[in-house]
Amino acid sequence: MTDAAATPAHSGLRPWWETRWFVAAMILLAAVPLLYPPIPPLVDLLGHMGRYRVELDLAQSPDLQRYWEFKWALIGNLGVDLLIIPFAKVFGLELGVKLIVLAIPPLTVAGFLWVAREVHGRIPPTALFALPFAYGHPFLFGFVNFSLSMALAFLAFGLWLRLARLDRLRLRAALFVPISFVVFITHTFGWGVLGLLCFSAEAVRQHDRGRSWWSAGLHAAGQAATLGLPLLVLLLWRHDSAGGLTADWFNFEAKFFWLATALRDRWQVFDVASVGLAIGILLVVLLRNSLGFSRNLGFSTLILIAGFVILPRVIFGSAYADMRLVPFILAVSLLAARFRTHTDMATARLLATVGVAFVIVRVVANTLSLGMAADHQQAQLMALDHVAPGSRVISFAGQPCIAGWALARNSHLGAFAIVRRHAFENDQWFVSGANLLKARDPRPYGEFASDPSQIVLPDRCGNKEWRSLNTALAQFPRQSFDYLWLIDPPAHEARLVSGLSLVWKGEGSILYKIPR
Repeated sequence: MTDAAATPAHSGLRPWWETRWFVAAMILLAAVPLLYPPIPPLVDLLGHMGRYRVELDLAQSPDLQRYWEFKWALIGNLGVDLLIIPFAKVFGLELGVKLIVLAIPPLTVAGFLWVAREVHGRIPPTALFALPFAYGHPFLFGFVNFSLSMALAFLAFGLWLRLARLDRLRLRAALFVPISFVVFITHTFGWGVLGLLCFSAEAVRQHDRGRSWWSAGLHAAGQAATLGLPLLVLLLWRHDSAGGLTADWFNFEAKFFWLATALRDRWQVFDVASVGLAIGILLVVLLRNSLGFSRNLGFSTLILIAGFVILPRVIFGSAYADMRLVPFILAVSLLAARFRTHTDMATARLLATVGVAFVIVRVVANTLSLGMAADHQQAQLMALDHVAPGSRVISFAGQPCIAGWALARNSHLGAFAIVRRHAFENDQWFVSGANLLKARDPRPYGEFASDPSQIVLPDRCGNKEWRSLNTALAQFPRQSFDYLWLIDPPAHEARLVSGLSLVWKGEGSILYKIPR
């Protein structure tokens, strides 16, 4: 399904950015930022690892059985939860998680490049500017099931385009029934995006064959219906679930902010400038007569933008639903860019050189940022060496009054009390229908049983959503916990920890034993 205008006018050796060795290098380079950290320091991932530990060891651990329940259900949010079962048997939980998460950015880059190759018949140099979005804000926030589903969605979309180009539509229809279930079970969002991409691409293909847009849309819907069977699972899932809050529609102030944060990591000026560079490339494509956009991916971009505008911030209790789309909207729009008629090699080499530099600079920055976070977390996790197995741990992770640009990577570090000590800990999410983990009896812990009770602020903030550390220290039920773990704590009154035994103190981490 190659846009005719994208076909090069000359023949001969492909330029270096289209060679197999270069594509392989870009895919492998995407793994580099996660090679050093023993545990990927992605915000929510650390909390998810607590759930993985319960999932894996509940049947054999009396300590976990005292505190937790885990019941499997067929829901659209099981990607890493399922993969960790075989990986943990071979590598253990922590290394298994690292290997799974390490694979997500390379798979995403491979999907991006395959889609570009199928649409254009080659890889345009502008496609390189899409690659850093494999380390977009949603991935660094630790939405790992979502990120894995998006990687699989782009790989599947590449296959969809290839089979259409080869006119193997019956084979495509047969293959995409199981593929749709795999992507759906990994995460519902990826399945939804895959459906939008496949529909939009097929609509353009049908229109290019002479159908009106109305007729093309109807035929495309029929072709994309092969992806629709998971809808039955979705309806049963939501019917059997009490569900969660769906809210914050059409908050355009937040949506513009999500655009600026598409590559949010640690350094605001650098991250925003990186997004600005990507948008600048899109403007260059719009303004130069020799450059343009593929109708195929251009239409897909418009469909994704419409989805982003319509989506609320919170769906069924899961936050940042609309934010998750932004890096992929930018990536698809960049993948759509190409030369209109023939390739101006001087311009192409310049774009490719700048694109590779952009990729390398972002990889270096992500590597440094994740390495810094990993070192800090490893120093803090030494506190757990002093926690007795099977204990009840309450953790309080400090954050500033106004959230800084750098991601709050330690807000779920407390979950490692579950991972390493089979403990009870207060940072898990109890969202009906979206999470298979529950506390066996949350009543003794009161309002300190689950997320976001672990997040605390300085006393001066006056934030109504989260407590100050002083308030939390005064209110939490001491009789229900064995240890108090302060992580990056703000200043607090010494009298509020009086009567507690200081067990360990290290870099941004303080552990107290609570006497019976």
